[in-house]
Amino acid sequence: MFETLPFWVYPLGFLLMLGPLVVLHELGHYLVGRMFGVGAEAFSVGFGKEIAGFTDKRGTRWKLSALPLGGYVQFQGDMNPASQPNAEAPVRKGDFQAATLWQRALIVAAGPAANVLIAIGIFAAFFMIFGNPVAADPAEETVVAAFAEDSPAREAGVQLGDRIVAVEGEETRDFRDISQSIMLYPGRELDITIERDGSTFTVPVVADRVEVSDQFGNKTVIGRIGVQGNLGERVFEPVGPIAAIGMAWQECIETVDLMVTGISQIFTGERSVKELGGPITIAKVSGEQLSLGWLEFTSFAALISLNLAFINLLPIPALDGGHLAFYAVEAIRRKPASPRSQEWAFRTGMALVLALMLFVTVIDLAKLPFFGS
Repeated sequence: MFETLPFWVYPLGFLLMLGPLVVLHELGHYLVGRMFGVGAEAFSVGFGKEIAGFTDKRGTRWKLSALPLGGYVQFQGDMNPASQPNAEAPVRKGDFQAATLWQRALIVAAGPAANVLIAIGIFAAFFMIFGNPVAADPAEETVVAAFAEDSPAREAGVQLGDRIVAVEGEETRDFRDISQSIMLYPGRELDITIERDGSTFTVPVVADRVEVSDQFGNKTVIGRIGVQGNLGERVFEPVGPIAAIGMAWQECIETVDLMVTGISQIFTGERSVKELGGPITIAKVSGEQLSLGWLEFTSFAALISLNLAFINLLPIPALDGGHLAFYAVEAIRRKPASPRSQEWAFRTGMALVLALMLFVTVIDLAKLPFFGS
């Protein structure tokens, strides 16, 4: 039986997860804009009708809105919360459009950058508090010590005592590297580089598709080749602040690589679209991670923060990446795109974003127990 939680845990986890991440993302935009003298008309957590708010001495309306699925900063001179410029209004001092091109680019990039910094901060804090987990003998872990009952590796010719030195040409330092290099590719033929009796050669192995579930019933499909290494005790090496930041950055790169690989596999049909998650899935998993403790919840927050940065940097008009794409065009052409082309791009981008949100929400609803399978 899977563990069930009280219903209130899910909205609580969702708000505790998304609220701070959205505030810090938008605060990145706001602070860099303020540094360059750009005024802000509104700073909203959520969309839609205002629930509560106040206006500060600078004229910025800080508000909490009804739909808690994001937020926005509406700078002076913006026609709407999507930061679409008002081509008919004259440009005034303090308008977003009055800033130079590089200043506007930095203001837009500051939101995703804030999310990346949050993830780096979380990972770095973990490394400094707990240390870096390393195998007592990493090389020994890559030696095949046993096979599963159904082992694609054994069927392909791998033998006990072989050392797995690389997967798909990527060097493996310990068994964790081997596992992570294989689990992302269920059903795919992988080149496993083996070291045996002083010689090195490559064996093609088709990874099994294995469906695994966590204690809450969340399912995912991973790849396995049915080998076990000489797993020994892991030790935690102390990590200083500078080293922790470097390791945290590497952790972010690896996490984004996993995200990109998973998304590309959905597009190519290697993975089901049911593995996508929208706001309902985020709320569900946030509540579950919250129930496990603050360590798990904070780790999940780092993952969601990187997701927010990645999604916002996609070159879709109405998202930060779309604005940056327009600025790149402006830098090349030495003049901005025409107001009409920008308007159509923003409309198309907004329609695409709304369609994507609707799509993942339908997937979320279809996962709920009362909809069956």
